[in-house]
Amino acid sequence: MERRKALGLIAATGAATATSVTALPSYGAETGRVAGPTGQGTATAKGGYTFALDKNVRRTSVRFRNRYGIEVAADLYVPKNARGKLSALALGGPFGAVKEQSSGLYANEFARRGYAALAFDPSFTGESGGPVRDVASPDIYTEDFSAAVDFLGLQKIVDRERIGVQAICGLSGMALTAAAADSRIKAVATASMYDMSRSISRGHEDYYTPEQRQKVVDHLSRQRWIDAEKGTYARLSHEVPFDEEGNVAPSNRVLPRALPADADPITKIFFDYYRTERGYHPRSINSTTAWTGTTPMSFFAFRQMTNIDMLAPRKALLVAGADAHSRYYSEDIRKTAPDAVDLVIAPGADHVDLYDRKDLIPFDRLDEFFTENLG
Repeated sequence: MERRKALGLIAATGAATATSVTALPSYGAETGRVAGPTGQGTATAKGGYTFALDKNVRRTSVRFRNRYGIEVAADLYVPKNARGKLSALALGGPFGAVKEQSSGLYANEFARRGYAALAFDPSFTGESGGPVRDVASPDIYTEDFSAAVDFLGLQKIVDRERIGVQAICGLSGMALTAAAADSRIKAVATASMYDMSRSISRGHEDYYTPEQRQKVVDHLSRQRWIDAEKGTYARLSHEVPFDEEGNVAPSNRVLPRALPADADPITKIFFDYYRTERGYHPRSINSTTAWTGTTPMSFFAFRQMTNIDMLAPRKALLVAGADAHSRYYSEDIRKTAPDAVDLVIAPGADHVDLYDRKDLIPFDRLDEFFTENLG
């Protein structure tokens, strides 16, 4: 089923009214979650992480500031037997996830293979700073990657001439945008890439009509007045769906509390990660709540990857699942910058499989790519 139908289902199953920002629930405070078929165990059983730390890897909680002065929370993963200066990777994503989920799993695997790997929470999310919680900005999120490079390059164990970026899902567009503008990033790879500016402002596969785009802009503009009058922020859909009458139908949750019996395949795969023991985390927006309702405004205003041609002669490697509904994002960027961007299609993988299915994520190919391009 098309992504727009999935979003419509989420809108229909969640409350459609604006709600004020509240504290996130503690782990296990919600009901209606069931273990998914690919569940990897509870986050609480792994010290708050959705994956087990490799026995040969050391993880350290760290903090650094981006150029806007926002404190970014991160975990630094380093091989215990590290010798000399290491290649390093900054890792972010997916959009609405936290470092204890997919980005941390990737960092753990890369550290096992000999890298210093830094998984971070984007500004305003997870344990990172920012007075407004759970708001996204394509500009600030892009800056977070460069700030992560700052941090890595100041570590004695890191060779600052061998720093790359790995991003998953919705942070991928920001990673590529950062790499195009920051030549300290020597190589960048993505998995299950989403272009959030395109997705939010045009809908899945650009299905929004001009009239629908204007309706979304009008909806966001009205919400600004509501928030200004109340002095608080609503949580509403960041990808705004429409109901059968053609009206905007936002929800105050990214995913429903319980999976409907007739849920479409796309909702199912996201639910199976974020809302089950497989990937649930209490600080994850996708697991528990929704973004601030006016978050989409900045993604309407600012496109990403407009200067992707500036990446060359450095390289990017995009990994997309063969069965992923998001595959076209990677394919389109590959066409835009064929001299700098390579594409790998992971057989048998859907979009969410590349979050944590280590049997489907081509880590050997990613390792080879960074080894070649980080010198």
